Amino acid sequence: MRPTTAPWSPYSKREPAGLPGTLGRACRSVQTGKEDDAVNVAQDLSALIGNTPLLELKHFAPGVLVKLESFNPLSSAKDRAGYYMIRDAEERGLLKPGGIIVEPTSGNTGVALAYIGAIRGYRVILTMPESMSAERRGLLSALGAELVLTPGEGGMSAAIDKALALLAQMPGAWMPDQFRNPANARAHYETTGPEIWRDTEGSVDVLVAGVGSGGTVTGAGRYLKEQNPQIRVVAVEPAESPVLSGGTAGAHGIQGIGANFVPDVLDRSVVDEVLPVPTQAACAAMRALTGEGILAGISSGAAAHAARVLSQRSELAHKRIVAILPDTGERYLSTGLFQS
Repeated sequence: MRPTTAPWSPYSKREPAGLPGTLGRACRSVQTGKEDDAVNVAQDLSALIGNTPLLELKHFAPGVLVKLESFNPLSSAKDRAGYYMIRDAEERGLLKPGGIIVEPTSGNTGVALAYIGAIRGYRVILTMPESMSAERRGLLSALGAELVLTPGEGGMSAAIDKALALLAQMPGAWMPDQFRNPANARAHYETTGPEIWRDTEGSVDVLVAGVGSGGTVTGAGRYLKEQNPQIRVVAVEPAESPVLSGGTAGAHGIQGIGANFVPDVLDRSVVDEVLPVPTQAACAAMRALTGEGILAGISSGAAAHAARVLSQRSELAHKRIVAILPDTGERYLSTGLFQS
């Protein structure tokens, strides 16, 4: 039994009691006073990050596996990166008790920073394009974050500029800088990638992931390629803003990916192919996934559409394709995108 006084990290290489054979959630065994009677209890909500399930699609893209990151505590893959970046800053002395976190975000990273910051006692200030959904803005405010909106046409570049300006006015404040922070990619290298390898028992041929900050495709892709260099890693970007493909940045409707610049976190050597997806196709896929019982976000629709396109290629017939669906569709209900 793990001593109740020992801190437990959700991404420790050790395994918590009661969860053999997994990377493990951050739970501890707690005695109830009865002989041989113990339960696993999370120490805080961030302890439940990770170990999200894989689901095989039956209709939209038969045989494709999707990793449902909506099963994280606040329903997105950014829970992983948020936790990792905050812990890394604490360990390096960059974030002091009661400190201030300032970050530009398209929504989900901000949600992760807001709830983890609340748990750990930090003030969280977020800059975000005003074009992001009302649900995201409302959720951030509900979690106690201070929200500063920037012009939608400026994309993430405008949000970043505003965050930097605020940071300069607040001595001692810390910016996670998800687009440049190595801890972002490390979160997926140490958790997402190993989970996919474990749950498929090493039987994965193609990884599909959208590129926002670049952390997911870089971290998970790097880990999987280290296990099997033949695994193909496909990055997804908006067709209207094909920056990774060498095109020109432009306005698009796929919230969460396509930052209109190439993020420093992205390791292009990990990526075998960049697949542009039109906003309309991403939205159609998002709606189609409801036929599988999946309420997914727009960037999840983009990843699912890309996976279906890949599954229809003759050279990938009978190959196992895993697509990462980064968030939930609940944050898009106000947009009307679920109406055909």
